[in-house]
Amino acid sequence: MAEVAEVSRAVEVPDAVFVERSRLVEGVRAYGLIVAMWLRSTMAYRASFAMTAFGNFAATGFDFVAILLMFAHVDELGGYTLPEIALLYGASGTAFGLADLVLGSMDRLGRRVRDGTLDTLLVRPVPVLAQVAADRFALRRLGRITQGLLVLGYGLVVLDIAWTPLKVVMIPLMLLSGAAVFGAVFVGGAAFQFFAQDAAEVQNSFTYGGNTLLQYPPTVFAKDLVRGVTFVVPLAFVNWLPALYVLGREYPLGLPEWVAFLPPVVAGVCWVLAGAAWRAGLRSYRSTGN
Repeated sequence: MAEVAEVSRAVEVPDAVFVERSRLVEGVRAYGLIVAMWLRSTMAYRASFAMTAFGNFAATGFDFVAILLMFAHVDELGGYTLPEIALLYGASGTAFGLADLVLGSMDRLGRRVRDGTLDTLLVRPVPVLAQVAADRFALRRLGRITQGLLVLGYGLVVLDIAWTPLKVVMIPLMLLSGAAVFGAVFVGGAAFQFFAQDAAEVQNSFTYGGNTLLQYPPTVFAKDLVRGVTFVVPLAFVNWLPALYVLGREYPLGLPEWVAFLPPVVAGVCWVLAGAAWRAGLRSYRSTGN
């Protein structure tokens, strides 16, 4: 009997892995189909799309205009020059823009929980996360990504960086890992809304607020805040730590140099935690009025 039990457990583990993989594939496929639907809807009115994308580009560009106005009166901000801050700004803006493009609709979950429209997603044979993430996919958010890339490009061109193969690899690694970290924060914030119902502003304080925070060097903030975004909500791994490695700058809090290579690991841990929070929140949902 013991041997039969061991064989049974051995069979169950691969089956569980297979189910998780199939659900992941199913979720990605469903996400792609929903996004394609919204893209067709968007491109049916191309002039409207062009205007909204440009509006998104211009609106987000005002953040960098504010930085330019500061440097019209000072040469450095927190010991950092304009091109160095442009690198920080561009890396954070691009990473956030990628996450916002893919998962920016997650902040609508609280409204769905409150008015009961989440129930319509639960009865469909598609993972709820994929449906919520792809809902009202907004291609206009490419304007934010474009603006971030332009500022990042300016910083990289103007700065006199002693390039090495590791520093070259660090740039795309920083953008993709940063987008993953922001994406995990989007999902974790949405999971919180299962309990708080409509708490989109709390979620936005960590996503949009975190993006604004990272546009400036860590030296302008109190050390307690820097510790919080390094060890609690690890937004510092989006751009501060990898970008400071590229710039050859001293890390905040006296951290060792190798932490600059941890963003992919941190992003993976964040997604594990965000996934667990999402599943817990979804299990706790009891429809509207309960």
